[in-house]
Amino acid sequence: MSLAEPIRLLLFLAGILGFVALNAAYLVWVERKGAGRFQRRPGPTEVGYAGLLQPLADGLKLLSKQLIVPPGADGVLFRLAPLMVMAPAMMCLAVIPFSETLVARDLNVGLVMVFAFGSINVLALLLGGWASRNKYAIISAARVVSQDVAYEIPMLLAVITVMMVTGTLNLGEIVQQQEGGCWRWNLFRLEANPLMPVTFLIFYICMLAETNRAPFDMAEAESELVAGAFTEYAGMGFGVFFMAEYANIAVGCCLAAVLFLGGWQSPIGVFPGLFWFLLKVYLLVFSVIWVRWTFPRTQFYGLLNLSWKILIPLSLFTLVLTSAAMKVW
Repeated sequence: MSLAEPIRLLLFLAGILGFVALNAAYLVWVERKGAGRFQRRPGPTEVGYAGLLQPLADGLKLLSKQLIVPPGADGVLFRLAPLMVMAPAMMCLAVIPFSETLVARDLNVGLVMVFAFGSINVLALLLGGWASRNKYAIISAARVVSQDVAYEIPMLLAVITVMMVTGTLNLGEIVQQQEGGCWRWNLFRLEANPLMPVTFLIFYICMLAETNRAPFDMAEAESELVAGAFTEYAGMGFGVFFMAEYANIAVGCCLAAVLFLGGWQSPIGVFPGLFWFLLKVYLLVFSVIWVRWTFPRTQFYGLLNLSWKILIPLSLFTLVLTSAAMKVW
């Protein structure tokens, strides 16, 4: 292996770290300003112009606080859980194609890698809650496992539907097959699946559940479980969980843009591919924030019924419909 390859990987690692840090810092600001606007209040205004320096102030505050391990907790697992919840999101970003040339690792099984590392997220939340030796955290961790198991099934069925249409697990190839205008995006490939917009909606709902966003934020559930799996965490231990949440939102929206919205493909033929990719991703991120501050948290049994009784049968139907359409065409 030449010397250029390790240097390239180090540069991509530094870029991913910077992207995750800035993404977490300023999506918090966007969320707080958005929540203020939705609820007719100003949001952050005091630290910097329009509160733009508020994320830096919050970061310094969290860094100045001590990470206290509760008596009786498993100290190793308690400290390890925040790192375990952050690492998978960074690994997933390594295979996301931001443009035709901007990708850390162009793997033929990139889609499998995203889901393989994404499944570690629930294990980290489970370890964080269990290691805390706090009944509220343990109850929340158990609910998170039930939620993730329930919503991974329809999400995988939706992704398999797209995979059947494209015939590949390479994320870059999936984007390249959507070249030729927005009517070529998988979202509008109605000849392969007349219900492809429904498949996208299933994927979007499952993404909200998998990233523990309202109305599916059972990992936190502060109204009934204090702060859920994060109850015993302080300082940057608490902060890393929320950095990971925003990193996972970015990964989910990147995956939605790649699978359904053409990735870096331009609908009008102007501006570079990176611009279009980030525009699609952050429009999806804004919709995630909009949903959070519009809908109240659902009840846990209603959340599970939505997956097992509605989304799974519907995603199975769209999968069978796609296989029949592919056979005909």
